[in-house]
Amino acid sequence: MQQELKSEMTKQLIINKAFNLFYENGFKTTSIDKIMKETTLSKGAFYHHYKSKKELGLEVISLKVQKRVVNGMILPLKESGNAYQILEEVFINRLKEFSIHEKEQGCPMNNLINEIGNNEVAYQIALKNIIELWKTALVELIERGKRENSLKKDISSKAVAIYLISAFEGIRGIRKLYDNDSVLEEFLSGLTFYLKQIKV
Repeated sequence: MQQELKSEMTKQLIINKAFNLFYENGFKTTSIDKIMKETTLSKGAFYHHYKSKKELGLEVISLKVQKRVVNGMILPLKESGNAYQILEEVFINRLKEFSIHEKEQGCPMNNLINEIGNNEVAYQIALKNIIELWKTALVELIERGKRENSLKKDISSKAVAIYLISAFEGIRGIRKLYDNDSVLEEFLSGLTFYLKQIKV
């Protein structure tokens, strides 16, 4: 039992360090050697848990990146309350809450989509799965808003959902180019205007 716990802790250490390095330096430039140097473990410890960097990458996507999106962007959509206000809270306030470091580095998922999303089918599937979970939760909320009469009934729930996701991810990428939040403030102004257009 003690060995199993130690093994799991080692695995979590590798995953956490890999996520941080992928986020800071990019997936392609982060080698297994760099990851293991950060963990202070031997390379043998890596191969005890993973066959390849690809296998680790998929685990980072499912355990770290997906969890981050689920906790930050999906679970809040499932809370009770006015659907329009929830959309405002999730898509406007969430952007304001990011640290300077997160604003400078962008979205971990979006970074991976842009870097490796077209390289490997397995990465595409793993990343697309996160988008689909997010889209499904948004569609459910928008449909609820229509029923509760807080959102217009004639809007396409799927179109609004994918637009909001694309806009959110887009500004996370564009923001990396600026050393201040002026572009973010302009985006928030535009997004607020858009949301008012779908409000009853």
